[in-house]
Amino acid sequence: MNDFGLYFTFGLEHIFTWEALDHILFVTALCLRYQFKDYRQILVLITAFTIGHCTTLVLSTFNIISVQSRLTEFFIALTILFTAISNVFVKEGARRHKFSFIYVMALLFGMIHGLGFAYGLKSMLGKNENIFIPLLAFNCGIETAQILLALVVLIVSYIFVAIGKVPFRYWLLFISGIIFGLSLQMSIDRNPFKENKNDETNSGVFINDGRRFSHRPVAILQ
Repeated sequence: MNDFGLYFTFGLEHIFTWEALDHILFVTALCLRYQFKDYRQILVLITAFTIGHCTTLVLSTFNIISVQSRLTEFFIALTILFTAISNVFVKEGARRHKFSFIYVMALLFGMIHGLGFAYGLKSMLGKNENIFIPLLAFNCGIETAQILLALVVLIVSYIFVAIGKVPFRYWLLFISGIIFGLSLQMSIDRNPFKENKNDETNSGVFINDGRRFSHRPVAILQ
């Protein structure tokens, strides 16, 4: 149980750190089009994203798939960029449709983010350690953090839209525009086709001291 709690905490910290800004931006952009009355759609959305990143998290942790870190970082930045752009096309009421392409997008983009999660977990595991409990606990920590983050997004949106009387579409476009700008700069900085002498050394720093670790989403390196 102590191990479960330890890796659960690592999962939480994997999201709620400055180094995880890209994941925070993605979840924010993903949930921004919804309000409290759309809670069913949000649950489906989070489930789709969970299935996606759990799949590649498991496959990467077991070394079944492997992607270079610079490619993973670049594609994670692109997922944020595309999600922010997709918010431009959201119309009032359209977000409550029973099915939307956003769910497919969450599933596919979740698979990309799962590659980043895998490196953080594997860097903490010993070679001979049974990884089932750490994998489960780490993933539970991530999911809890994502739900809390989605709740924060909904609360902030409620304050501005319902209480502050800011038109929903204005709010959606304003925040999406900020996220677009940040993710565009991220994509440029992470361009895998430009020369970067420090590519491998700067791909991520992890501190496994039993308390915390810093994070940048990267994939497993062979």
